[in-house]
Amino acid sequence: MVQSLERPSPLWRDAAWAFGVGGAICVLGQVLLEQYQRLGLEKEQAGTAVSVTLVLAAAVLTGLGLFDKIAKRAGAGTLVPITGFANAMVSPALEFKSEGFITGAAAKLFVVAGPVLVYGISASVIYGLLLWLLGR
Repeated sequence: MVQSLERPSPLWRDAAWAFGVGGAICVLGQVLLEQYQRLGLEKEQAGTAVSVTLVLAAAVLTGLGLFDKIAKRAGAGTLVPITGFANAMVSPALEFKSEGFITGAAAKLFVVAGPVLVYGISASVIYGLLLWLLGR
């Protein structure tokens, strides 16, 4: 009964939008990389600057309510690149901003980032200790 009432999903159109928006984000990242290198940064430093720029842009767009409008249309095109991570971090904070800065927004900001930070820092410490122990 449910299948007879549901509207067919425009799969090819949705896939094209996701591909286009995700590709545009990647093209923007490449343009930023080249611009940062022209400003004198080495490739590794420019790559870091691109990541920070894209995360900041996605966080600002999320705060302004624009990221969700883009993501509604583009789907996974906005979620797969690094911009999806920024959106996932900022969204919980915005949901609880009415509870105040410390107990609301600031506390909820680390709902998603907390595990990433804990495991990322722990893994880097273990990796560093292994390299030190192996005499590298």
